[in-house]
Amino acid sequence: MKKICAITMARNDEFFLSKWIEYYGGQLGKENLYVFLDGEDQTIPANAGNAHIEKLKRDVTKVVAVGDKTRIKKISAKANELLDSYDLVIGCDADEFLIVDPALNMTLPEYLSSIKIKSCVSGLGMDVGQKIGEEGELKLDVPLLKQRSYAYVCSRYTKTVVIAVKGSRWGSGFHRFKGHNFHIDPNLYLFHFGCCNEAWLKEKLQDSDKMSSGWGRHLRKRFRTIKYVTNKKPRPEKFLKTARITQTILRPIYALNKPSMCCWRLVVEIPERFKNIL
Repeated sequence: MKKICAITMARNDEFFLSKWIEYYGGQLGKENLYVFLDGEDQTIPANAGNAHIEKLKRDVTKVVAVGDKTRIKKISAKANELLDSYDLVIGCDADEFLIVDPALNMTLPEYLSSIKIKSCVSGLGMDVGQKIGEEGELKLDVPLLKQRSYAYVCSRYTKTVVIAVKGSRWGSGFHRFKGHNFHIDPNLYLFHFGCCNEAWLKEKLQDSDKMSSGWGRHLRKRFRTIKYVTNKKPRPEKFLKTARITQTILRPIYALNKPSMCCWRLVVEIPERFKNIL
């Protein structure tokens, strides 16, 4: 078995951070989790256990783009340090969960230990949305995927979240691993839940509009997922294979080591076998 750890950074996101600790702690052991809290005012989740938690001084003067670059440099530096002790480092946001296809009946460390990872590997990006009129507000005490059935297959979330080599760093938001191509594994999925509840997005938007950091514009983009999931006809699971091929072939001109779906707005129904994972 490979030795694997996970790293993230969060601010004012105790619900998802607790979910992140619960999920990755269950897969890897909480002693192999590394969390940066963006601000000395942040509360450590009650389920942190023996996870490694570090509070950072927050610079409120930085706009989103500059802040993202500062944060990812900090995380990348820590990941490079951790690769002295670990074979693999998983890096992602607190609302993102790397999941092995349940059909394989393997844990995440079992699967990652069974495949060859030269530099990095990605899961197919599944941006979970809320289908307005069919799905209600998210309940905190019910598993997430028992309440949400649709995802926008988005290349933005096909992130290079697993790295195996030192000497490089992630791009902002973990969207690419600089100096390396991406590799989409056929059995890995990265589920993103930042767009799964319209009410939460509206609440965050009200707070962000009070700041000049640009978070308001960033959050407004997230409503697109809810729009797509609500209005587009969901496709069956077989389209996921086509999406992987598409993202592997198509690249944006400005970043050839990132995947693209071009103008294809694919919404799929999440397979039933994933419902008990989160």
